[in-house]
Amino acid sequence: MFFAKLLNLSVGVLSVLAVPPSRKTCGTEISEADKVKAEKHFAAHKVVTVAGNSSTRAATIDVYWHIVSRDATLSGGNIPDSQITEQIAVINKAYATTGLSFVLAGTDRTTNVNWFNRAGPSTTEQTAMKTALRKGAARDLNVYTVGFNSGSAYGLLGYATFPWDFESKPSDDGVVILYSSVPGGTTAPYNLGHTLTHELGHWVGLYHTFQGGCTGSGDGVADTPAEASPAYGCPTGRDTCSSAGLDPIHNYMDYSDDSCMTEFTPGQVDRLKLALSTYRSLSV
Repeated sequence: MFFAKLLNLSVGVLSVLAVPPSRKTCGTEISEADKVKAEKHFAAHKVVTVAGNSSTRAATIDVYWHIVSRDATLSGGNIPDSQITEQIAVINKAYATTGLSFVLAGTDRTTNVNWFNRAGPSTTEQTAMKTALRKGAARDLNVYTVGFNSGSAYGLLGYATFPWDFESKPSDDGVVILYSSVPGGTTAPYNLGHTLTHELGHWVGLYHTFQGGCTGSGDGVADTPAEASPAYGCPTGRDTCSSAGLDPIHNYMDYSDDSCMTEFTPGQVDRLKLALSTYRSLSV
């Protein structure tokens, strides 16, 4: 879905997604040492709040949406409220099996050419933007829409922090996405809203389905078949590892086209619930 690089943030990681000229791909990397460190911390601090199947319970996450534009036009990033409403509906549908629901708690609009063009991981523009705009606590989702037009962030689709990053750097917490990736945007065929679905997956504690390739512990979820590399498009029947199961091309944490993405596995749901109770004080 996205071409990217992964930046280490203390014990956590930051997912970054980008758009090359002809297709959306991703190359998210985390060293095994950093992953082991994060997973050890998760295992040692895991907070289990619900026994058994908790599918009948629900937790509401407030979403604070920050529209950062270069001017007052749609092409300048000033997306309408209707697209945000559609995007909230998309993530609610995608996360319906998790017990999570998302409610728009507020929208603000900021015209800032530097933030719009250059905000990206570890940039001064990002720091200034998030310091000025972020709202809420660990359990609240902050979404920033920008243009990724220049600098180190040029061409990105989005990036997100992981839940275990919050304690060390709360002001950095949240998801930043390309404004034209929301439903009805112009980044076809990646304009159905699943850039946010995918990045939100990292925000709740999920790795990519191809994490670790065909060996090792992979994404830490037993029911996502091993996958050697990200899937592009919607390659039905793709099978890149000798272990059981076809590649999970329909999973929101792979990199297939938006129209190909349809599911999280029960194992991913269990993991994100534990991550949310451990790091975001959310019981689902």
